[in-house]
Amino acid sequence: MRAAIVALLLTLGLRASARAQAPDTLIRVVEGRVTVRAAARDARLAAALARTAATTAPFPGLRPLQRNVLILVAPDAATFRRWVGAGAPEWGSAIAFPDEQRIVMQGSSAGSDAGDPLAVLRHELAHLALREALGDATIPRWFDEGYASVAAGEGARDELLATNVALVWRGVPELSGVERMFGGGGEEAATAYALARTAVAELQRLDPNRGLELLFTYWRAEGRLDPAIRRAYGMTATAFEDRWRGIVRRRFGALALVADLSVGAVLLLLVLLPAWVERRRRDRRRLEAMRMAEAEQERRDRESALAALLGVADGEGEGGLSPPEGPSATP
Repeated sequence: MRAAIVALLLTLGLRASARAQAPDTLIRVVEGRVTVRAAARDARLAAALARTAATTAPFPGLRPLQRNVLILVAPDAATFRRWVGAGAPEWGSAIAFPDEQRIVMQGSSAGSDAGDPLAVLRHELAHLALREALGDATIPRWFDEGYASVAAGEGARDELLATNVALVWRGVPELSGVERMFGGGGEEAATAYALARTAVAELQRLDPNRGLELLFTYWRAEGRLDPAIRRAYGMTATAFEDRWRGIVRRRFGALALVADLSVGAVLLLLVLLPAWVERRRRDRRRLEAMRMAEAEQERRDRESALAALLGVADGEGEGGLSPPEGPSATP
């Protein structure tokens, strides 16, 4: 209940901020049903966004957008925060307002963490297309974000799951848990996006020929996702969730375990390396001391042997044998 209230307040806050009109100083670029407003320095970006939005490929299972779209390109971070409202997450690089067919994005002054603007745009356009197609039907956030990620081709998100050790130790969360993870910090939300993407991709794979097309048809008719899954794929939403969790566990759990073991090995090496280095130093000092002792002993042995030899030689010179006398002289 609390989560639903927070989500409602967030939605109302975002809608209120989205109604704020762009300043008159922004240029306007129009391509078909798409209008882009941006600062003059972002004119080239605005033209690329307008062209991409007007000619974007159809979204999986949906027809192209039929309504007009307004894209606001914020000239700086402060303006972006003001346009999206205080309720938007700090890590967001773009926000879509599906009820008003409006998208707010960061401009060329954004950092690299804002992502490729054209890929980000397709992600946000997918939100608009999904809402336009389903009307007032209830859309869980995990499906909304997962579908936008699939539509934008964000397969690189899977790399996060391949190194996420939480999948090994805590297991794959239920979809309701994924829903709550979007409200966490940037890292937790990133994991939620990746998990949501795999869930929608798995739904798409259930029907190799039509993908999500039948699902959306039944969803519009039923107004809810659960009965639409049953009609489109012949399984309950619970059965699909169990299937999806098992697939994620098998696909990414082992990779995460390997990554965890690798990290553990590195940590163990970091702990043991100083002791190993010190052991090697002690061994070198001990060997050096032994070499010095052996050298000293060899020196003493040589001196002792020399002294013994010299002693024998001295004894022979002082003993009972006298040298022979020479011839005598007659006076």
